[in-house]
Amino acid sequence: QVQLVESGGGLVQAGGSLRLSCLASRRSIISSDMDWYRQAPGKQRELVATSHSGGRITYADSVKGRFTISRDNFKNTVYLQMNSLKPEDTAVYYCKQQSGGMVYWGQGTQVTVSS
Repeated sequence: QVQLVESGGGLVQAGGSLRLSCLASRRSIISSDMDWYRQAPGKQRELVATSHSGGRITYADSVKGRFTISRDNFKNTVYLQMNSLKPEDTAVYYCKQQSGGMVYWGQGTQVTVSS
């Protein structure tokens, strides 16, 4: 059964913005650490941003100042606001939920940034 569903990806010009959403359908995100990862063609999957259950937020250096992770616990959804997008941000973006020793991944959403 599907646990996490990402949406919001698409094609955007460099300098543009997108907002990704990740809906958790089975397990509450309140006590979960929620991550956004991305994987570009031919590259390893990399951690982009984390929203810890205790409130701490961390970002990869490559997206600091441009991306913002947030969560709506009532909607059981995590967001990734991406501004000032660059062609090198092109990747499949994945949501990950960690809770109670369990790890869940979404199916990914494609983000393509044209120059």
